[in-house]
Amino acid sequence: MKKEDKAIIIANISDQLKQYSCVYLTQTSGLNAEKTSALRRACFSNDIKMLCVKNTLLKEAFKASDLDYSGLFDLLHGETTLMLSNTGNAPAKMIKKFRDKNDTLPMLKGAYVEESVYIGEEQLDVLANIKSKNELIGDIITLLQSPAKNVVSALQSGGNKLHGILETLSNK
Repeated sequence: MKKEDKAIIIANISDQLKQYSCVYLTQTSGLNAEKTSALRRACFSNDIKMLCVKNTLLKEAFKASDLDYSGLFDLLHGETTLMLSNTGNAPAKMIKKFRDKNDTLPMLKGAYVEESVYIGEEQLDVLANIKSKNELIGDIITLLQSPAKNVVSALQSGGNKLHGILETLSNK
């Protein structure tokens, strides 16, 4: 491959990295064409960009990035498939769901999620349980609504008790 071609590919990968906040490195070698196609469809339906890249070109793209991906450099060996997403737990959940139907592939090599590096297959459960930004906002809204609901409930129940007492007194 010519040097100019490599520079274009590195720039392309760098542009892709800038668009997404979460980077997953996986190993998908061993999947047949049918399962690879199913994995690509699953990625597409979950808004995950899946790229098969050469390790040396990916490493150069990592170096060219503004973010510090140096924690992932040791994982760039063998076959590497890159999964990019803006939701931190989406690729991990998709991988777990995909594995339920298939073998142990894809295997997680590592991930860079919201400025944190996760290395190893055992981190898949941790990554899948991370709450996304929208889930956290929903939890906060629920917590904020809870005291207001308690106050409204207390006022309504107090009104019902007072009505019951007045009705009892009027009947006597």
